[in-house]
Formats: sequence, structure tokens, C-alpha cells
Amino acid sequence: MKKIYLFGNWKMNMSYNEIATFSKEFNAGIRTSTSLTEKTDFCLFVPFTLIPRAVNELRPTAVGAQNVSEYDRGAYTGEVSAAMVKETGARYAIVGHSERRHIYGETSAQVNLKALKCLENGLTPVICVGETLDERESGKTIEVVREQLCTGIKNITADATYLIAYEPVWAIGTGRAASAHDAEEVCAFIKTITCVPVLYGGSVKPSNAAEIFTQPSVDGGLIGGASLRAAEFLNILKNYRSFEIQA
Repeated sequence: MKKIYLFGNWKMNMSYNEIATFSKEFNAGIRTSTSLTEKTDFCLFVPFTLIPRAVNELRPTAVGAQNVSEYDRGAYTGEVSAAMVKETGARYAIVGHSERRHIYGETSAQVNLKALKCLENGLTPVICVGETLDERESGKTIEVVREQLCTGIKNITADATYLIAYEPVWAIGTGRAASAHDAEEVCAFIKTITCVPVLYGGSVKPSNAAEIFTQPSVDGGLIGGASLRAAEFLNILKNYRSFEIQA
């Protein structure tokens, strides 16, 4: 049985009260299908304000932050440091998500600093990389991913614990997923540079999970919209595991 990292990114969604409903359904789902927890690491990345309640409601499932600052403390209004995130009970943090890069202008150098701050403070970073549609159509996918990856992991020691998420920008929130072949090609390339788990993110859902997760270089998914509904989130894993048993 292949180990799967099933990570969900809620983005700027869900409320303080909605966590209780989600958690009740999610916790019941993994209790009644205990085989789902075998060789599976779960994590849900929630808005900063919801982390403490999510940690309490979802325990022992891991909770993560969707971003951290590259600074430790100081006059950085609106920022949240890795140390502050760690104090909430979070175990992971996403850095370099495409929405941070393309909406807020974060550079690969900033992403690297954030990843290093995570590691300094006992958080496991999930470092995101991925190309735009123009870059893919121009044949620059590998070039772009190489730059983002090599800069993002600069000065990270070989024994450090982190993950990479390949998220083609054109497939995030569009309903358009990369083909399994495309996902495998880029994830396999990433593994020529660093030997850590590689997740695929970009419109993963129950209907395409088996095809994507069976690729040898894909170790799981960073799920967006489908992670907002507990049953749909778990069905991604259920459908893959069913396919795996039958194969």
C-alpha cells in the first residue's frame, strides 16, 4: 500500500462555527473507515484565526497555516511569524502558494526565507511550485519549476523535513486538472533535485484521484475546494484506495 499525504487547503473559507460541523463529519468518517488512516497523513490548512479551534476539533489530525512571515517579529503589520503559528498547535505551513506569488507578488527568495523560518521553529513547510498557462504553452514548465524549487530549498539541509507541492497555476480553482502524465512528468523532475514527498495540487477530486495518485512520483495531493466538504475530501482517498485494492 502506497503512503498518501492528503492535505487540504481551505484558503479564505469556513467560519469558526463551520469547523465544528466539518470536524464532526470528518472525524466520524475516519472512525468508521479506519483503513483510511493506514499509511495516510492528513493535514488541513485553515485561516490563521481558525487554527486553535481546528487543532482542538480535529485532533489528532494535523493542522497547518496557509502562510507565515519571513520575519521573526517587528513592525510588520498584518504578518504572522512561524513562531506564532507554532504556538497555536499547527504542525505545517504552506509557503509559496501560487496565489501568494501571483496576487501578492511573493518571490522565490521570500518563499525560501519563509521555509527556513518554518524549519527554525519546528514547522514542516510545504513549498509550492508551478507554472502559469503561458509558461506551459511556451515550453517553460521545467525551467520555471527548477528556478522556483532550487531557490525555494536553498540552504535547507539534507536532513530537514519538508514537502513540495506541484501546483500548475492554470489548474488551481479552474476545474481543469493537469493530466496524470503531466503531473507525473513534473513530480518526477522534482525528485531528481530533492528526495522528499511531492504532492500534486490543482482541481483534484474523487473522480480523478485514482488516476493521479497512482503515478509513481505523486505522493498525494494538496486539495483546494474539495477539502471544504468532509465527505468529498475523504472520498478522494476512498476512491484511490478502492482502485489500489482492485489493481
